[in-house]
Amino acid sequence: MNDIQALLNGLLDSIRDAVIIADGEGNPLRSNPAFETLMGFSSSGGAEVSRLAAGMIYRALNPGAGGRWQGMVTCPDGKERPFEVTAAAINSAADFPDRYLCVVRPAVAEDANGESGTFGYDSLTGLPNRDLYADRIGQAVLQANRTGGSVALMMMGLDRFTLVNDALGHGAGDRLLIEVARRLKMCVRETDTAVRLDGDKFALVMAIADTDDSVIVAEKALNAVKEPFALDGQEVVITFSIGISVYPLDADSSAQLVKHAENALHYAKVSGRNQYQFFSKDMNRKAKSRLELEGRLRRALANDEFVVFYQPKVSADRDTIVGAEALIRWMDPERGMVSPGEFIPVAEESGQIEAIGTWILRESCVQNRKWQDAGFDPLKVSVNVSARQFRSRTLIETVTEALDSSGLDPKWLELEITESMLMNDVDTAVRKMKALRDLGVGLSIDDFGTGYSSLSYLGRFPITTLKIDRAFIADVDTNPKTAEIARAIIGLSRGLNLEVVAEGAEIAEHIMFLRNNGCDTVQGFYYSRPVPAEEFERMMRQRVLIHA
Repeated sequence: MNDIQALLNGLLDSIRDAVIIADGEGNPLRSNPAFETLMGFSSSGGAEVSRLAAGMIYRALNPGAGGRWQGMVTCPDGKERPFEVTAAAINSAADFPDRYLCVVRPAVAEDANGESGTFGYDSLTGLPNRDLYADRIGQAVLQANRTGGSVALMMMGLDRFTLVNDALGHGAGDRLLIEVARRLKMCVRETDTAVRLDGDKFALVMAIADTDDSVIVAEKALNAVKEPFALDGQEVVITFSIGISVYPLDADSSAQLVKHAENALHYAKVSGRNQYQFFSKDMNRKAKSRLELEGRLRRALANDEFVVFYQPKVSADRDTIVGAEALIRWMDPERGMVSPGEFIPVAEESGQIEAIGTWILRESCVQNRKWQDAGFDPLKVSVNVSARQFRSRTLIETVTEALDSSGLDPKWLELEITESMLMNDVDTAVRKMKALRDLGVGLSIDDFGTGYSSLSYLGRFPITTLKIDRAFIADVDTNPKTAEIARAIIGLSRGLNLEVVAEGAEIAEHIMFLRNNGCDTVQGFYYSRPVPAEEFERMMRQRVLIHA
């Protein structure tokens, strides 16, 4: 036995691979000279070698690690270096091995282009990346458990970062991210960790003595990012949304800390952006409710729970129906009618809005053709296009398919697009709109006057209709300034030879003002709320609409 042990010791001492032998519970029994040389120890053995080896074994044997771990290790010279640890059981008896053989190597990662780089660090910003993220959180939590302290995790996302990429190109977007990383590092201590996760998402991992510490850092980060950036000769202003969770106040594990910070970030985004939000149990309930709603939305599309309602567009002069806007409604078997204001934002955030938009487009074309086949006078039905749907490369194909499959003449379909959707990339938007107009489809700018458009671009957009936002109609009878804006939009539309539609007309005074000022078409509760197809059909039979 002693001969065998001597042989093993001689083998360990002579091989070039860095090796640690651990017992069945993961405690290091010995390491070889190659390990001590690799790590940078000046003398062999000792408690410091055992401590370092124990930390690496612990991570490799963690549940879910599968016997392998990559990460940064603080070496004896105080510098962090990337290593890879692989642990294999020796003399395994069922689930209780007698020993573990752990091999340690320097870690080298490849970037997206297949080029070698340092494991654990983002090649663009130089910040630690997602490879180190979980490890830094785990170390911070372990330290907090030992000292009785707390850990704050801040998840951070840039607001509307895609606008920069779309307007100035990805090169400018990358330069912005590099500058954001630089400013973020200036907001934290050397003992804290700033991480770039992916895209425009960052994180901060920090030990705190009090919750107020995280508030101070969050406010510093918000203010630092709000300072204008100089990109390609342009001044760009961008903001952060931050979600904060605190261990052990909000979570009892690293994984829960991450989940709750992500929930808090989502809440910060939907609550208005450019702010920080702390996790709370109420927020967690809202997050669960949102996930449930997201799941029900997927089932709703598969189970035909959506229906299309139609709101008439009425000639201001003759009180006759001249068109309709198609509006989606959700008839949930359990909850009944679900408000669009509740499910549309979730559909947009979850990416389901494109599939839902395609469905309502097809359904509206089929219904309009049915009305024509039934002998009703043809009318134009307008369908809203979401930003995601407008950006889709398959939009033209989707519209063409909806028209072909229904047999509807393109001139009886109109697509409503908001002005903010067009301003991200004007040249691309114009090309896509021209392609739609070449199909014979009408195009309407929705909510005109509330977005970010420039009148200099309006002449470039191949549109057929302008819709005056309800905000300008609500008090035209009492507010001279609003009335003047409405008159100006009507005059602009007529000058550009566009149809003008005023939405939100609710009282007789609104109708009188619009009629007297040359507005072609009105839409609003004065005549009718959105109604199911059958009820809209009854209205068409009446021809002339009276006050609802």
